[in-house]
Amino acid sequence: MPLEINQIYDVPLPASCPDCGGAVDDTSTTAQYQEDVPPVQPVVRRFDVHIGKCRRCGRRVQGRHPLQTSDAVGAAAVQIGPEALATAAVLNKQFALSFGKVAIFFAERFGLRLVPSTIVRALHRAATKALPTYAALVQTVRTSPMVVMDETGWRVHAELQWLWTAVTPTTTVYTILAGRGFAEAACLLGPAFAGVLVRDGWAPYQQFTEAAHQTCLTHLGRRARELRTEYPRSALPGQVAEVLHDALDVRDRYGAGTISEQGAAIARGRLLNRLSTVLDQSTTVVAIRRFVAHLNREWAALFSFLFDLEIDATSYRAEHAIRWAVVTRKMCGGGNRTTRGAVTQYVLASVLRTARQRGLDRHAIFIAMLRAPTPIPLPAFQPRAAPSGPR
Repeated sequence: MPLEINQIYDVPLPASCPDCGGAVDDTSTTAQYQEDVPPVQPVVRRFDVHIGKCRRCGRRVQGRHPLQTSDAVGAAAVQIGPEALATAAVLNKQFALSFGKVAIFFAERFGLRLVPSTIVRALHRAATKALPTYAALVQTVRTSPMVVMDETGWRVHAELQWLWTAVTPTTTVYTILAGRGFAEAACLLGPAFAGVLVRDGWAPYQQFTEAAHQTCLTHLGRRARELRTEYPRSALPGQVAEVLHDALDVRDRYGAGTISEQGAAIARGRLLNRLSTVLDQSTTVVAIRRFVAHLNREWAALFSFLFDLEIDATSYRAEHAIRWAVVTRKMCGGGNRTTRGAVTQYVLASVLRTARQRGLDRHAIFIAMLRAPTPIPLPAFQPRAAPSGPR
């Protein structure tokens, strides 16, 4: 029930019964509530900017109002306000609405007529202002005790590139790079990352030799079930799937408080023994042998989350963070026809998603960034190590 009421309307009884026409007695009153969005009209601000000249050095000096987002005048004097631009950024970078559809929405809903190319250029300028904040987020990820990474295909100039993401419980950072190897992953995480890296089985991740590793159990469990379906006469894939399921069950029981840390340690030892026995079995099926070899390579990273119960067991954080990208890629391409568009994409997406993770007002953050006279890292995004949580 709404806590604040802005308008109250009395709804009287009809003069007579709508069925038989008889007189009606007023016996009681009840309340109904309606929450709505008020009509929105564009606000047009004019800034009479005073321009002067320094008596000492002769430099041109120009005034600036706190509500301004740019010092541009002359041919560039008409600009999109920060509220409108923040809304456009969220609609495009997080809700996968194309620039053309954003322009139509503004025209029909707000009466604010914008050209799609104007929105594109304005977001490019916003991304430039966001670069120091983005750098602070990258530093936060590099110094975090646990990071989850993933990557997906992305197109820039209609050529295949890769969108990378590194996620902690409080921070998400994206980047778009031409390759899918260790060098590209290290551009985001730093080659000497020394925390816990939660990731899938992609080989380049294993080159982070300073880090502790946790491989995604969801990926391994899915592969085990697929092999069980493809080769029903082989018991090994099903046995692997059962061990992985039981490991996740131990995690869930610890998180629910039904098993102690000591109990989880005992269960961990039993699980390791069970899996070792399963993997020692011989098989003639090439695909299963390949799977066993992969599990042996990943042995040290299989149950890290049971040695440190604050570590995620799966890469779900990165997969959730990257899901929007798949939608954007299908719906509107993300505005990445140019390299600059790709930079704008990952810089603004990083800031907006991190703001949401931290429970911050994305519009307020965006507006503060735009109104800053010079690009500076916003205080709410200063580097900090993110706490991990059991998953």
